[in-house]
Amino acid sequence: MGDIAMNTLPKPAMRPARAEFSSGPCAKRPGWNPEAIQNAVLGRSHRSKLGKARLKEAIDRTREVLEVPEDFLIGIVPGSDTGAVEMAMWSMLGPKPVQLLAFESFGKDWVTDVTKQLKLPAEVLDAPYGQLPDLAKVRKDADLVFTWNGTTSGVRVPNADFIAADREGITICDATSAAFAQALDWTKLDVVTFSWQKALGGEAAHGVLILGPRAVARLESHTPAWPMPKLFRMTKGGKVNLEIFEGSTINTPSMLAVEDAVDALKWAERIGGLAEMKRRADANLAVLEDWVEKTPWVAFLAEDRAIRSNTSVCLKVVDPRVTALSDDAQADFAKKLAAALEKEGVAYDIAGYRDAPAGLRIWCGATVETSDVDALTPWLDWAFAATLDQLQAA
Repeated sequence: MGDIAMNTLPKPAMRPARAEFSSGPCAKRPGWNPEAIQNAVLGRSHRSKLGKARLKEAIDRTREVLEVPEDFLIGIVPGSDTGAVEMAMWSMLGPKPVQLLAFESFGKDWVTDVTKQLKLPAEVLDAPYGQLPDLAKVRKDADLVFTWNGTTSGVRVPNADFIAADREGITICDATSAAFAQALDWTKLDVVTFSWQKALGGEAAHGVLILGPRAVARLESHTPAWPMPKLFRMTKGGKVNLEIFEGSTINTPSMLAVEDAVDALKWAERIGGLAEMKRRADANLAVLEDWVEKTPWVAFLAEDRAIRSNTSVCLKVVDPRVTALSDDAQADFAKKLAAALEKEGVAYDIAGYRDAPAGLRIWCGATVETSDVDALTPWLDWAFAATLDQLQAA
């Protein structure tokens, strides 16, 4: 029992001002309160002049903050990021060979969609959690579906150099936890998707679908071999339905969620736009990097710093007293560690993703204050020591 007591750390004196470190829906922007959405267009049709204007404002502010080229179309679609990705795949894939990068759970979901549902022959370039596939194998004659930032693995592509400028296929990029935090290379991306609930700290259920000229050309030249649900139809009479990208959504959106997205985009503009949002996420990651460097019980799931996410930061427990346990026992340890932090009200929802290796996942996007990440680190040490005490006492 004496050895057990030696592990115990006192509870830290400081607490994060906000304990929201969930990787989705993520923390609201600093200073948010319900008054921010008091001017939402409620009790009115989303197709009214006022409703369409607010949807168009969300689109226009997205273009400005995310620095989307003028010749790209931006639409608000149903089904969060998943809906946006699937709209693109169902509408555009088929004419060319398909490659998919799968290095975390959502990339693997897109593999299932393409190979099992659309039943297309596809080459899957995969890698274990914490690593990237061999990007040199990406072909310029094939369509490519990939996640820019693996929300569940804490791994991101370092840049888009692996995509050929003179590619023949199109690229479909799931950028849901990369947009507004990392530098997307618009010259290499034909379809980009994200959801408000990630880096903007917005509300869930809506996706954003961004189409470049090459994606538009594919939509207008290719007719899918399979039936297309109404929610996925983006063309009319063989041409892209531009109304979708001017505020006329395919289905009824939540105008409360739209107002909240507009508020988040206004905040992003006020603080300095995309550059400042990236800086804030980088600063949050830097706090954890400094802490991990001096903390022997923990390591990054993404060991290579060049591919480490600055938003969905994934950690693994490397203390030999824990790694000696079975996989199930290690997973149980990580869950108890996260639960201890939640019980204290200092960090909510930071257990690793259910399909990922056992560990923690801490959201570090721009809506999270760096001071809160800094205040969290001693609590992580406390929770580890407390959970280890429980393990040794058992």
